[in-house]
Amino acid sequence: MSSPTTPVDIKPLPESVTPVEACTLIIFGGSGDLARRRLIPAVYNLLLDGLLPAKYAVIGLGRKPMSDEEFRNLVREGVITHSRQALVQETWHAFEPHLFYIQGENDDPKTYSALRAKAEQVERSMQLPGNRIFYLSIPPSSFASVCEGLAQAGLATPPAPASPYARIIVEKPVGRDLASAQQINEVTGKVFDESQIFRIDHYLGKETVQNLMVVRFANSIFEPIWNHKYIDHVQITVSEAEGVGTRASYYEEAGALRDMIQNHLLQLLCLVAMEPPYSLDPNVVRNAKMEVLRCLRPIAGKDVEQYTVRAQYAEGIAHDEPVPGYRRDKGVNPNSTTETYVAVKAFVENWRWSGVPFYLRTGKALPKRASEIAVQFKDIPQILFNTNPAHPQPANVLTLRIQPDEGLSLRIISRVPGTRAQTHPVEMDFQYSDVFGRPSPEAYERLLLDVMAGDASRFMRRDAVEASWAWVTKILDGWAQQNARWLPEYPAGTWGPVEAERMVQNDGRSWRVL
Repeated sequence: MSSPTTPVDIKPLPESVTPVEACTLIIFGGSGDLARRRLIPAVYNLLLDGLLPAKYAVIGLGRKPMSDEEFRNLVREGVITHSRQALVQETWHAFEPHLFYIQGENDDPKTYSALRAKAEQVERSMQLPGNRIFYLSIPPSSFASVCEGLAQAGLATPPAPASPYARIIVEKPVGRDLASAQQINEVTGKVFDESQIFRIDHYLGKETVQNLMVVRFANSIFEPIWNHKYIDHVQITVSEAEGVGTRASYYEEAGALRDMIQNHLLQLLCLVAMEPPYSLDPNVVRNAKMEVLRCLRPIAGKDVEQYTVRAQYAEGIAHDEPVPGYRRDKGVNPNSTTETYVAVKAFVENWRWSGVPFYLRTGKALPKRASEIAVQFKDIPQILFNTNPAHPQPANVLTLRIQPDEGLSLRIISRVPGTRAQTHPVEMDFQYSDVFGRPSPEAYERLLLDVMAGDASRFMRRDAVEASWAWVTKILDGWAQQNARWLPEYPAGTWGPVEAERMVQNDGRSWRVL
């Protein structure tokens, strides 16, 4: 069963979001890949969609010497190559005069006096009110220098009524363990109020992730059965088809647990497991997520052997191309024990989720790039249409596809037409592109617009960052105690190690094939 292919007629509704004020976006790492491939194309798409304020400016700050014109040419290529929507010459000609560049080192105090002079000059010429957003698209090791520099230059102004705002966006990873996350939070917290800090996780801007709260709390059929009485287990999968590639040096320091579980997958778990918030106020929503993190059963010491699996991809074939093993990639220690795959069995120990396992998995060099949340409901009794124990009926599954093919499906059991009593599982499927007839905004578009509006509901609060790191750090410590000299391997292009299969098979379950 599929969604209609004719796009539905969507009637516009009054906007309920906070109006976006004129502002200046200042990107540290402005000449880097993230700015060129994601951030400035996101701003350009907001302009195409009519969502930017009439007055705005973007200032890139980077180490490379570059003029404003050279910067505009650089990001133009990024828009041509990476933008969700094609470059429109007329729109680009209106956009590029709003782009500026300044060269500077993050640890040089002179950078910040020059930045202030540049920002004030741009704001005077473009009649901007002085609202500023600082995007730290830089390594966490530079956060302290930037925050101190902004404070000393008078750019990190505290929040005050009827005054221009200053907001800071911090890219992940926020630390590599609990202690380093706390240190980063201390550094940013000394200069900026918590209400000014936006810790970005681009997964929370994806359309299907946004739709999860709507599915749960805008449909009366789901919430009454969204608990341990009816749900058998939940699987959250983020698979990546590529190996580590050019990110080997970063990945050696991070690994799959730090890179994906600590932020992306735990945030998805929070959205699945949270209690209904009483409003969409950012702090109310974030309080509900925080309660989930508080209820996560710790995995520590010897428990890591039972509840976690880590592995590395070995030599194999992916997409008809040979892939070398992880330890043979350039920049990787030949004796590395950094995991490229991790699976975790987690439990949320509260009344709603008592006894329900949440299976999380993520890995590199898997068969396809895909992300999904699958909620599997309990089996029906072995009577009527489920009497054959050798061939039990498949369970009902609600699947939310995050990428690609954003949408959701519900597997139900239907009778096969004919004279014999036969049943068969069928999928009731919904895809955004089929129903709404237009591409979804990129995650960075939505999140940048949220920062401009001051809406922090899709950003991690300090206590949530530290709570997730506290949970993950126990696993890291448990792994360290194992002192493993090698990790299990899985051939590149397969769905992971046999150890991960055994972990769920021991529970009488199996991983979904995406």
